Amino acid sequence: MTIIVESRRKKRSTIEKAWPGAVLLDVTSRGQEPWVRFSPFYPHGGIPVPNSPGTFAQSVEGLWQGLKVFEHEDIDPCRWQITNRKGIKRAGQTRGKVIGHRFGVGSDVLLGYRDARFQIYLPAYRWVLENRLAADVKRLRDRMAKTQRVLLDYETNGNIEDLSRPLSHAALIKLYVEDRWPSRGE
Repeated sequence: MTIIVESRRKKRSTIEKAWPGAVLLDVTSRGQEPWVRFSPFYPHGGIPVPNSPGTFAQSVEGLWQGLKVFEHEDIDPCRWQITNRKGIKRAGQTRGKVIGHRFGVGSDVLLGYRDARFQIYLPAYRWVLENRLAADVKRLRDRMAKTQRVLLDYETNGNIEDLSRPLSHAALIKLYVEDRWPSRGE
């Protein structure tokens, strides 16, 4: 069996009708234990900040937001230490337009959105899957052989090359569990 990704915004009855007998797992920051730990906002701690030896973030989202660079503001390492899942996002109103993601502390390399997905977000999320969620990933793999699993996420974009929409971390879980993790696109 495979894993299905559905929007958490859909009515539960609609999803249950589409996937009768499937087990629904909410992998967002509003999900239940243990599945909430798959959320990029979850503070696992010890997540290596790329190209920054000895520097770590609490969450994947904190790492991502902290390395974001705006027209009027550079990186914000404070985002790496947020553990309550609040105030992680950085909007551009007063900061100006997002101009990229810095490839590490003190780096002169500013990555565009696509390259940042491949060189920052994907490695950080995979690190969490392998180093903080290995037992839960195994449980998901073992159980999906018996019963269909539907992962609920706010985003459903599983196409890493589609930069028009945010990437679904549930889709990344699906790719990882199915041994189809994307290689770095060139």
